[in-house]
Amino acid sequence: MAEALYNYYGKIVQNSQISSDWYQKYDVKKGLRDVDGKGVLAGLTNISAIHSFDEEGKEIPGILEFRGYNIKDIVGNLKVTNRFGFEEMAYLLLMGDLPTHQELEDFKSLLAKKRKLPKHFVRETILATSSADIMNSMSRCLLMLASYDENVNDLSLENVLDQSFELIANFPLLAIYAYQSYYHYELGNSLFIHNPDPALTTAENILRMLRPDSSYTDMEAKVLDIALILHMEHGGGNNSTFTTHVVTSSGTDTYAAIAAALSSLKGPKHGGANIRSRQMMKNIEENVSDWQDDAEISAYLEKILNKEAFDQKGLIYGIGHAIYSISDPRFEVFEGYVEALAKEKGMEDEFALYEKVAKLAPEVISKNRTTFKSICPNIDFFSGFVYEILGIPQELFTPLFAIARIVGWSAHRMEELINMNKIIRPAYESVLPSRNYVKIEERK
Repeated sequence: MAEALYNYYGKIVQNSQISSDWYQKYDVKKGLRDVDGKGVLAGLTNISAIHSFDEEGKEIPGILEFRGYNIKDIVGNLKVTNRFGFEEMAYLLLMGDLPTHQELEDFKSLLAKKRKLPKHFVRETILATSSADIMNSMSRCLLMLASYDENVNDLSLENVLDQSFELIANFPLLAIYAYQSYYHYELGNSLFIHNPDPALTTAENILRMLRPDSSYTDMEAKVLDIALILHMEHGGGNNSTFTTHVVTSSGTDTYAAIAAALSSLKGPKHGGANIRSRQMMKNIEENVSDWQDDAEISAYLEKILNKEAFDQKGLIYGIGHAIYSISDPRFEVFEGYVEALAKEKGMEDEFALYEKVAKLAPEVISKNRTTFKSICPNIDFFSGFVYEILGIPQELFTPLFAIARIVGWSAHRMEELINMNKIIRPAYESVLPSRNYVKIEERK
């Protein structure tokens, strides 16, 4: 059997490879991106905007806007007023405008009422079919929820919006209960299922449901809230959001479209990047003796880049971004919150090492690689570190990304439904010449 599979594998590889020369010949952008990382324009959106170059093509510090509002202004206001912002930003992305005080309170009450899974769903779906892969568990649960929806195929905006509210409210439950089902129940540990508190925010409820004693500090919840905001939307071109547009354009239902987006986000090149970044930093901590020595840190980063250390992939995870060049505004916003949390937890030395790697890694990459734009640390560089400080297991790192990004996916799904008149169908150029059919008895 193994030999047969190897033969099949060999044939597939032989007949499926396409030389990079062909991409140049036909002027096809690999990954739908230019060499500088800029994406090929595939659609229009008014939900969010990302800027890293000016009108003349010159690099500028990165800018991220939610419905036209700069993310730095949004988070700055939340910090000054010392309040949570996930629900407010969810309203903004979905509705297109900032809510009044009363509109925000009504929206928060709506999500609180919907933050409840169907009767026996936890027992009969989550506990009965637990899995070590939480993202797959969430996808399975998502498709099961479709069977409880009598209007599953109704594509009216009113119905899709209601479905979106349900999913935004319940994604934290699907993720955390799936984790507890396997890593507590299946592995023989104590199982606890905490119901969400309708008086609490999304960030607070995540910590409440995840921890055995349901306790958390205000600092912990506020930092998690900011992390969710910074992950909830990032333009229409990222892989999972583009998937949402593509699948929605076929006319499928909400659950199927979001399950497709979940499957895309699960990939290590997308939602799983923060796990690799955290693992890499732990490896650096174990192999660099003096965390204050720039030369020793740079030398070890060169080993990672040259496939001589860590996972031998030649990648410094959390450094560089497909769109941003000089800076990732999400990293810049998050940095201060991470520092404050690290101080609260007595982890200043580790945070200082992160700061050094963030500064030195772009220099090491530029020195050893041919690059077409500037290189900066991105949001994934810090997020895994923050989640670990908060006591969140690695198995939930990517699901947390999904808990945030479901808001952006929902907004983009409705945008596609409102403006949709054609199924998204890009072209692929065949580079295989035509061949004459050979009868089976004549094949060799």
